[in-house]
This record gives sequence, structure tokens and C-alpha cells, in this order.
Amino acid sequence: MSVELTGTYSTLDDGRPAVRFSRIYDHPIDRVWRFVTDPDELAEWFPSRAEMDLRPGGAVTFSGDPNMADFPGVIIAVDAPRHLSFEWGGDELHFDLEALDDKRTRFTLTNVLAAEDTAARNGAGWEVCLAALDAKARGERFEGPHAGTEAPWKGFYDGYIAVGVPSGAAIPGQG
Repeated sequence: MSVELTGTYSTLDDGRPAVRFSRIYDHPIDRVWRFVTDPDELAEWFPSRAEMDLRPGGAVTFSGDPNMADFPGVIIAVDAPRHLSFEWGGDELHFDLEALDDKRTRFTLTNVLAAEDTAARNGAGWEVCLAALDAKARGERFEGPHAGTEAPWKGFYDGYIAVGVPSGAAIPGQG
């Protein structure tokens, strides 16, 4: 099965590896901000439910991922409604929103990786999660990261490996 890869792998200026995704949503920036910060909205497309104290140094509690135990995180930075970053299982997630006009917003997710060999795995996971967010933004339903073995994750993973994205990290839920 051929898949369209939408993420890019890069090394940031500080030398850390990252995968980045960008989308344009036909919603105002405040609406897209809620997709990222409201625990109920986030739970529909993100791998975990995230309860957040939206201030630098604030606590984040991640729960509900069937492949991982609940775990804590910390808010790194907040500039509502343009930027949110937090620690997530050893990685950092950066959400950047840019209002293109009153009704459209550019959404960029950067997953700064703790280990380079997680790039293909995480990239594939974000493809599935963001497909769920894309559907949500259109008013549709898509199970995304909560579809279990039905999620098209493996095709994306194989696609990232085929284009040379670093791989080799353990895959949660698979032995």
C-alpha cells in the first residue's frame, strides 16, 4: 500500500533531531488552539488525554494510551493562541499556530526527539493522529490513534524507513 508522507525529518539548529508536520485548517486560530489545548478535543486525535496547567512550568498529565502507562509532563512555553510546547515522554512537542486570515490557520507540529531512531516510528504515529485531527477539523469522525490494529500506522512506518528516516526504536504495544 502506498501512502503519502506529510512529515519531514530534520536536525534542528541545536543538533536535536525532529519530525515536523504542517496543515492548514479552515478555522480561526482560536478554534485550532482549542484542538490543541482542550483536554476533550485533544483526546479525539492525540495519543493520550492531556490535562494541562497552561503556564510555563505547569504540569501535564497524560493518560488513556492503551500502549503506555499514564505519565507526567511539563509545559515549556505558552503564547496563547500561537504557541504551546511541552515535554512528552522524553521528547518535546511544539505546536505553532499562525492565523492566515480570519478563517484559516496554519498548524505546525514539531516533535523534537530524544533519540534519532524514534523518527520513523513517531512520524508514522503522527500521520495517523493528524489524519484524525484533519477529519475532526472537517467535522468528520476518524478513530486515528485509537483504532488499534486497524490504524494505517505500518504503511507510514514502512514509508518513512524507505525514504531513509532513522528507525530502530522499540514500538509500543509490539513485544
